[in-house]
Amino acid sequence: MSEACGCSGDEPHTAEEAEEHEPQTLWQVSEIRFAALAAALLLAGYGTGWAGAPELVGLVLKAAALAVAGWTFVPSTVRRLAKGKIGVGTLMTIAAVGAVLLGEVGEAAMLAVLYTIAEGLEEYSVARTRRGLRALLDLVPDQARVLRDGAEQDIDPADLVVGDTLVVRPGERLATDGRIASGHTSLDTSAITGESVPVEAGPGSEVFAGSINGTAALEVTVTSTAADNSLARIVSIVEAEQSRKGAGQRLADKIAKPLVPGVMIAAALIAALGSLLGDPLMWIERALVVLVAASPCALAISVPVTVVAAIGAASKHGTLVKGGAALEAMGRIRTVALDKTGTLTRNRPAVIETLPAPGRTAEQVLAVAAALEERSEHPLAAAILAAAPAPERAEGVEAVTGTGLTGTLGGRSVRLGRPGWIEPGPLAQDVARMQHAGATAVLVEDDGVLLGAIAVRDELRPEAGEVVASLHAAGYRVVMLTGDNPATAAALAAQAGIEAGDVHADLRPEDKSRLVGELRGHGPVAMVGDGVNDAPALATADLGVAMGAMGTDVAIETADVALMGEDLRHLPRVLAHARRSRAIMWQSVGLSLAIIVGLMPLALFGVLGLAAVVLVHEVAEVVVIGNGIRAGRTRGLSVVSSATSPVRESQSSTV
Repeated sequence: MSEACGCSGDEPHTAEEAEEHEPQTLWQVSEIRFAALAAALLLAGYGTGWAGAPELVGLVLKAAALAVAGWTFVPSTVRRLAKGKIGVGTLMTIAAVGAVLLGEVGEAAMLAVLYTIAEGLEEYSVARTRRGLRALLDLVPDQARVLRDGAEQDIDPADLVVGDTLVVRPGERLATDGRIASGHTSLDTSAITGESVPVEAGPGSEVFAGSINGTAALEVTVTSTAADNSLARIVSIVEAEQSRKGAGQRLADKIAKPLVPGVMIAAALIAALGSLLGDPLMWIERALVVLVAASPCALAISVPVTVVAAIGAASKHGTLVKGGAALEAMGRIRTVALDKTGTLTRNRPAVIETLPAPGRTAEQVLAVAAALEERSEHPLAAAILAAAPAPERAEGVEAVTGTGLTGTLGGRSVRLGRPGWIEPGPLAQDVARMQHAGATAVLVEDDGVLLGAIAVRDELRPEAGEVVASLHAAGYRVVMLTGDNPATAAALAAQAGIEAGDVHADLRPEDKSRLVGELRGHGPVAMVGDGVNDAPALATADLGVAMGAMGTDVAIETADVALMGEDLRHLPRVLAHARRSRAIMWQSVGLSLAIIVGLMPLALFGVLGLAAVVLVHEVAEVVVIGNGIRAGRTRGLSVVSSATSPVRESQSSTV
C-alpha cells in the first residue's frame, strides 16, 4: 500500500513522523485526491463530446484522466513485476492496456479511477487501525509515582522495573501490571477485563495497566514492565493479526496471479507456433485479438463496483464497512462471537429487584440506600439513585473499604454493604438466588435491623434476544465471550437465548483472542465487541465488528465493521446484506471469467475479429456494472431471512 503512489516522497522514519503523515480524513489519502482529479478530467472528456467539441480534445482529457489515476498504481505494479510478483495492480494495468488497444481510452480511465478509489479506501482503513493502536497506549499515564529510597518520585512508565513499588492515588490510572502490596479499593477494570462493575481489590490482588483506582491510595508491586504489560500484549496481538490479514488475501489478487501470466504465455505461444504453420502476420494479429479478448476489464471492475455499492448502502443504514475485504469476509461468516458488556448489555447497571425484609417495604429499603449513596460516584450508586425516590441525605457517611457505607439518618445508624458484612438473615436464600442469577446483592440495615436487599445487574439490551434468535435462524452459531464472572454470564446468556455450552466467562483479552482462534478452526468467525479488552479478539477474528456509539476508539479503529448506532439489530441485517453482496460479486466474477474463456477460442480460430471482441467486452461491462449496482439495494439491511443459511448461500454462489 505504501507504494501505491509513486509521488509520495521519502517515508517517515519516526513514530512522530509516521503519525504526522498518516491521513486523518479520507480526503487526506493521496489516492482519493488523485481519483477525484482523474474523475473530473474524465467527465470533462465526455462533456466535450456532448458539447460538440473536436474529438481530439475529449481524447486528450480522457488520456490525462488515465495518466493521473494510473500514476497511483502503475509504478508500483512495475516494481512488483520486477520482483516477480503479480497482483491486482497487474490485472488492472493489463485491463487498462486492453481497453486502450480496443480504442476505449475513456473506459481505461474509468477502470483506473475505480481501482484508485478502492486502494484509497484500504489505505484509510490501515491508517485508522494504526491510530487505534496508539489509542491503546493513551490509557497509560504519562508519569508513574514510584517509591525509591524511601521517597516518592515521578518517572516515565517506561523506566519501571519488576519489583518497583507504585503509589496510585484515587482516580489515577495504573501505569503497568502489578500486585497490591497495601490498601483496599474498588477498581474500574472495564477497559481491560470487560467487568461491568468495579471490582474490590486488596493486598495480593492482581491489577492491570490502564485500570482506574477508585476509593483509596494503593501501593502496588510491579510485576510487568511497560513493554510486557497487559496493554502492550494487546498491541502486540493486534499488530500481528492485522499483518496476517494483508492485501495478498484479496479476491482480485488471487484471481490475477494465475490469470495474467497464463494469458500472456498463451498469446506468445499462439504468435510463435502459428507463425510456423502459416502467415506470421495473421497469427500475430490473432494473438493480439486473443490478448484483447482475455483482457479482464469486466473482471477488474466487477469487484470494485459491487463493493462500492454495497458499502454505500450499508453506510446509509448506520454501518461502516472498511473495504471490500471486510465485506467479502462478512459473507463467509459461520460463527458470531459476542462480547457481553456494552455489546449484549448497555454497560449501565440497574436495579432489577428490591426485596424488603418481613414488615418492611421496598420503598423504605431504596430510600435508606439512596440516602447513603446520594454523594457517591460508584456505578452501583447511580443505579440505586435512579430507582429510588428523591433521597434524603444521610450524615457522616463513611466508606468502609471493600465492604460498604455507614452513616446517620434521622438520628439512626444506617448501613449499606455486601453480604458477610451485613448478615442477610431471613433473606439468605433470596440473596443467594440473586447472586446465582449474576446480580450484585446489596443489603441495607437501619439501627441494626435488616431492611432488605437490592439486586443490581447490567441488563441486556432489549433487542438482544431478537438478535440472537435472528442469527440462529440464519444458520449462525452464537458464542458469548466475556471477562465477567460465570454466574452473571450464564444468567444473561440464558436470557438472550445463547446455549450454555457457548458461554465463556472470566476471560482476559488474550483469552478472548485465543478462543476466537480456536473457533476459527470450525469456520470463519465474526467477533463483536466494544472495549479495549476486545481489540485482540477483534483483530484475530476473520471479521471484527465494533459497537460504534458505545464502543471505545480502540475497538472501532481495530474492527473491520462498526455499527455506528446502539441498536444491535444492525448486526444480522448487515450480515444478510453482506451474504447477498458476496453472491452478487461472485456472479459478476463468474460472468467475467466465462466471457474470457468463451472469447479466447473464438478469437484464436478467427471466428471473431477485433470489432466483435470489443462489442462483447462492452456488453459484458455494462452487465457486470448493472449487476454490481444491485448490491446497493437495501433489502439485506432491512430484512433478515431465515430461509438462507450461510452454508447454503456459500454453496449456491460458488463459481
